[in-house]
Amino acid sequence: MKIAIMQPYLFPYIGYLQLISSVDRFVVYDDVNFIKQGWINRNRILLNGKDSVFSVPLKNASSFVPINKTGLNEQLYPGWKDKFFKTLSQAYAKAPCFSEINEMVIKVFNTPCNSISELSVASLQQVCSYLGLGTEFVVTSSKYNNNHLKAQDRVIDICKTEGADTYINLSGGRELYSKDAFRAAGLELCFIDTKGISYEQFSGNFVPWLSIIDVLMFNDKTSIIRLLQQYELN
Repeated sequence: MKIAIMQPYLFPYIGYLQLISSVDRFVVYDDVNFIKQGWINRNRILLNGKDSVFSVPLKNASSFVPINKTGLNEQLYPGWKDKFFKTLSQAYAKAPCFSEINEMVIKVFNTPCNSISELSVASLQQVCSYLGLGTEFVVTSSKYNNNHLKAQDRVIDICKTEGADTYINLSGGRELYSKDAFRAAGLELCFIDTKGISYEQFSGNFVPWLSIIDVLMFNDKTSIIRLLQQYELN
């Protein structure tokens, strides 16, 4: 069985979805500390031909608080959400798949959630359901009880608990994980390298690596599945 382990990102870029599509079980690493200025609560969409960052307002966000304990800002979130829906319409109303994807995004942001982890997982599950991806999701805070372990040791322990034989990580993990250490634990370690991805947006130069929202707005399901397969495992 192949598994991947990643922090929950909100409507992440397509490489994150490639990772999900490449495994049987996706472990959401939500009981590690929140990363300020990371991609857990924010991403980028295409607005007037340029990338534009959106960021969900949080309550007392801190790098000393776990992701699953980092809440949404109850006072700011409703107003922010309504404004974001208007921005999304302004940005993508003329995109070929706007109606269906806009409905999905609204559904996610209207999902009752107590934390940014729950909201991010909701976004991942909705996208996977829409695309027909059968990957199973598991959340670390609900199962493993092994956060006394650190970094690579914890990942290996999760792999063993799940009965995995292969662990797949994004290419940035090459700096964190040792193939020799995984091999010694009876596991194969692979890294996913995304090939060049482009698709037709509006007129103008292609803007890469935006939120999966952008990919969904401009491509039908068959085209997106094809894009998800544009990677190599090394």
